[in-house]
Amino acid sequence: MTDIALALGGGGVKGIAHIGVIRQLEKEGFKIRAIAGTSAGGIVGAVYAAGVKLDHIISELGMVNHKEFFARKPNDPPSLLGLAGLVNFLNTYLEDKDFSDLSIPLALTAVDIRSKQEIIINKGSVIQAVLATVAIPGVFPPVFIQDLELVDGGVLDPVPVAVARWLAPQLPVVAVCLSPTPEEWREMPELSVPIEPPLPRPILQQITHSRIAQSLRIFVNSMDITARMVTELRLQVEKPDVIIRPEVHHIAPLDRVDPHELLEAGERSVTEILPRLRESVAWYYQLLRRFRDAQPPGKLLEEDLAD
Repeated sequence: MTDIALALGGGGVKGIAHIGVIRQLEKEGFKIRAIAGTSAGGIVGAVYAAGVKLDHIISELGMVNHKEFFARKPNDPPSLLGLAGLVNFLNTYLEDKDFSDLSIPLALTAVDIRSKQEIIINKGSVIQAVLATVAIPGVFPPVFIQDLELVDGGVLDPVPVAVARWLAPQLPVVAVCLSPTPEEWREMPELSVPIEPPLPRPILQQITHSRIAQSLRIFVNSMDITARMVTELRLQVEKPDVIIRPEVHHIAPLDRVDPHELLEAGERSVTEILPRLRESVAWYYQLLRRFRDAQPPGKLLEEDLAD
């Protein structure tokens, strides 16, 4: 078995492809020794690090009801959508697990919008950490931990390569990026506004074509461009040993999807990059990794804050 560390990026429902990536990596003889996750990558990373079998996760995904999954709770902070279904999913597999209970070292990223800092979470409640890393600003509720107001880690760190390197500095870091390359951007469809109010279709169509909705569409797509550029810049700076990009770029973060299509895309992406994966464990690269800096790339969530 060949040991590696994973950096799993965000991407909403496209994160299902991470499961296909992990499954194929296992088939090819790679052993995942550490995981850093952001947003959707945080969900998959947390459940996998808890020792849940991939087949169980896949079976659960096939039964997800889109509206129930993104339902709001009465006491949720202001947001377009909620995460009631995700909470139920996490309670089923993670229960009251702490990071110290996990079988694989895990760190998730979030952003404190008050201090404008990236927060690395590797202590305390795993469920709370997952809810923080997936909290897309304005779309899902933020998570409050004492004086921190935490939102999606992808705001600053869409694919947490440096965090994975900090967790396992001697291992090759395999980054799984769910966004397209800059060359593919022009072929990508626009994002739609992620909200579906329970209204009759004629009224819903009028709302969709209103000036407010059109303005929101422009805003959402502009922020998407920014997020893609941040992703590329961070990958260029942090230089993972290998980048895997499943072909899921045509899917929007909150689309209704066929889970098996995404799983297969994840598996194919590993097969296509396999020669580079094998090369990354060569002695020359192992020698270079011995000189890596193992300092945390962001602010660590203090232990007393994580409880």
